[in-house]
Amino acid sequence: MKKLRKMLGSADSPYIVSLMRLMETQSKTTLAGWCISYARSSVLPIYESAFPDDVRVGAALEAAQDWLDGKIKLPVAKQFILAAHAAAREAEETPAAQAAARAVAQASSAIHAPSHGLGLAFYGSAAIAYTRVGIHAEDEIYDQIAAETCAKMASALLACATTDEKNPAKINWHC
Repeated sequence: MKKLRKMLGSADSPYIVSLMRLMETQSKTTLAGWCISYARSSVLPIYESAFPDDVRVGAALEAAQDWLDGKIKLPVAKQFILAAHAAAREAEETPAAQAAARAVAQASSAIHAPSHGLGLAFYGSAAIAYTRVGIHAEDEIYDQIAAETCAKMASALLACATTDEKNPAKINWHC
């Protein structure tokens, strides 16, 4: 049996490269808001369906939004984000939920490093694919779902993007 992929896509996948180029045109604030919004609507429900009583993952998104709104300081938000990462580690027996928790934690982390938005793409694609087709599908199917998911993410980013952003985020891609 082949090993389960924790995330889908790679830094040289055309759909990831395209998403990276689009992300580079936007401000840190726009990117963080996009990550939070997309994770809340498309990925968080996967985790919550598996663990309806665990509020840690959703709380990370709320804390990230509170930081964006100036309601809390970054060290406070980071504690919630670390709790979402812990929830992911604990969800090992539920791959779709684990990937969803990782995606949400990465999306929430975009408030301090916009490059974490790629974690939303990589892990979010896995969460969506494992929810849709399970964990025993062929790699081609997973790659197709990842490409479709990243296209939807790019559309969501374009919907909230600032045309001719004056202060695009300076992103160091470490992949």
